[in-house]
Amino acid sequence: MAESSAAYIRMVQHLIEECIIFNMSREECMEALSKHANIKPVITSTVWKELEKENKEFFEAFEEQREQRKCCGFSSSDGDKKEKP
Repeated sequence: MAESSAAYIRMVQHLIEECIIFNMSREECMEALSKHANIKPVITSTVWKELEKENKEFFEAFEEQREQRKCCGFSSSDGDKKEKP
């Protein structure tokens, strides 16, 4: 059972990493994994928090970068909105 639990946690970690690549917040990631991978939000949150503990500098930079994008109006969908008449 421990082996399957470890494999499950590694899978959740991998999916969280994919969410990070798409610049998703923890809340967005929890919602996406719940909806698309049937992973309970508490599981995603717990694994995310452990990743934050292990990679503190990365997550500080990630959050700072997300805030800069938010404050300056950058998002992947902004370009589409500006091009339409």
